[in-house]
Amino acid sequence: MPKSGQTLWTHEELLQVLSLYYLLPFGKLDARTPEIIELAGRIRRTPGAVSFKLNNFASLDPDLQERGVKALPNVSKLDRAVWTENLGRWPKLANAASLPAESDSAEALLHIPAGPTTNARLVEIRRGQRFFRRVVLTAYRGKCCITKIAEPSLLRASHILSWSECEEHRLNPSNGLCLNALHDAAFDAGLLAIGSEGQVELSPRLESTMEPEAFEAHFRPYRNRTIALPERFHPNPEFLAAHRKRMKGA
Repeated sequence: MPKSGQTLWTHEELLQVLSLYYLLPFGKLDARTPEIIELAGRIRRTPGAVSFKLNNFASLDPDLQERGVKALPNVSKLDRAVWTENLGRWPKLANAASLPAESDSAEALLHIPAGPTTNARLVEIRRGQRFFRRVVLTAYRGKCCITKIAEPSLLRASHILSWSECEEHRLNPSNGLCLNALHDAAFDAGLLAIGSEGQVELSPRLESTMEPEAFEAHFRPYRNRTIALPERFHPNPEFLAAHRKRMKGA
């Protein structure tokens, strides 16, 4: 039962908190985090109350449970229900997320499909892609999983299965890798893939078509190197296998 004067949490409020949960690193769930303060003001809760709910969701996260974190005893039935019913519902979570407006340069980093579309649909796509980019880069600690480059303007949230290949997984973070711009382009072109053990695989075309100095500087050092895995949303092995087939056919 709520305490006297206490306002019960609503489903919509918890959905917004859950969306924020996926945008923040595990170590940034305290009340001093600016995004938590912003959301708290928007839904008229205290930063401490939002932080409390974020930590409730964290205790339900299987990625943390694998590390020995157990569900907290104060997790409410509604907390559990919102967590469970929104597992994998990435478009819904993206729509509930509070995302700042992007600059023109930041918008250029998004994977926006070409072709005619309605303004409303374009807004939805941009929101979804901003959410996908933020979740993927957060999961990889803001670093390229191959080179560890950490400059945001050089990083891409790369789709393993392309936007046109699989609508169901367009916003699924397990369909994403954090790559620098060069290796993202090579990955997208089927010139670079990730092996079953997480190792970088290079297409023979790269060495045969590039100047030796460029290949030696930008690709050879990373051949067979194991990528850095994310804190959560490990890349889906089936998606990586499908991408490797595309590299072999390129």
